Amino acid sequence: MRTTATVLRQQERRVLQAVGCGLRDDEIAADLAIPEDAVAGHVARILAELGLRDRAAAIVHAFDCGLVVPGSGPRTREPGRVRGAASGRTAGPVVRLSLLGPLQAWQDGRPLNLGHLRQQAVLAALALGAGRTVSRQELLDGVWGTEPPLTNVVPVYVYRLRKTLRIGDGPGAVIEHDRCGYRLAPGVVDVDVARVERLLADVARADRAGDAAEVIRLCERALELFRGEPLAGLPGPLADAERLRLTERRIALVRRKAQWQLRLGRHFEAIAELFALAAAHPLDEPVAALLMRALCRGGRQGEALAVFDHTRRRLAEDLGVPPGPMLRRTYETVLRGDRPPAPGLRAAGGR
Repeated sequence: MRTTATVLRQQERRVLQAVGCGLRDDEIAADLAIPEDAVAGHVARILAELGLRDRAAAIVHAFDCGLVVPGSGPRTREPGRVRGAASGRTAGPVVRLSLLGPLQAWQDGRPLNLGHLRQQAVLAALALGAGRTVSRQELLDGVWGTEPPLTNVVPVYVYRLRKTLRIGDGPGAVIEHDRCGYRLAPGVVDVDVARVERLLADVARADRAGDAAEVIRLCERALELFRGEPLAGLPGPLADAERLRLTERRIALVRRKAQWQLRLGRHFEAIAELFALAAAHPLDEPVAALLMRALCRGGRQGEALAVFDHTRRRLAEDLGVPPGPMLRRTYETVLRGDRPPAPGLRAAGGR
């Protein structure tokens, strides 16, 4: 592709600036005080001289060569003097991003429109990158899988997201770009998935220390971040895989919380949440076993046996397998009328 400054006349550079700002031909004509058909001629020559396919590619080129900064209108500096990351950034995150439900973003408490689902999936992929640079090929593979787009839309989506996620009225870019790909600028975006991962590390430390109250408190804080199915509705192999991983994270948090509640004798508190989790994941045997223990310790032996029967039927119908050893042992304990040991603690003389 040829360099903008060497092949375009001043008027054409001004037209390219306006195209990069998203103006239509009639708006460009009014802004530059030239006929609208002249604008069309300038645009055609710009595409031909720079080897660009279409207007969308021209928008991306205007940004990449420094003629336009998202949210700031045309640049007054010469191209080539303006690349680089944001300067003068405010302290602390300025954009909040939630992936633990339908993708949502807020800036200063104001919800942002993130565009259509594929564009949202590109943003989600960058957020899940946890600050590392994500290559264009990774984005294509993660968002489109085996059916890549016919045109190179990734830079266009990134350009639009930059405009939406811009930092105030300054030139700061929330999405940074280098020769290896794209990433979210460090310290600018607060992502709920990262907060859950930090809380999980805190839970593990409290668990090792045997601090039951702290484990339960931290699990509750992490679970409050979930707003529904993670990445709900987003397309692509990456979203599918992360949906499963993050759902497993939530299940693990509920289980860990319930285990410590049962150790403290707070089985009534555990029952309601375990019932909801078992209903959502009827093939999860550890959840069913926890629910059976909680019910039995609350004097509800019949309901505990009913949970086993329901889980056994679903395993047979859906997977064609019998209950595993853990669930069978829990069933036998409940059937004998014994008080099941608290999860994670050994029964006297048991394994």
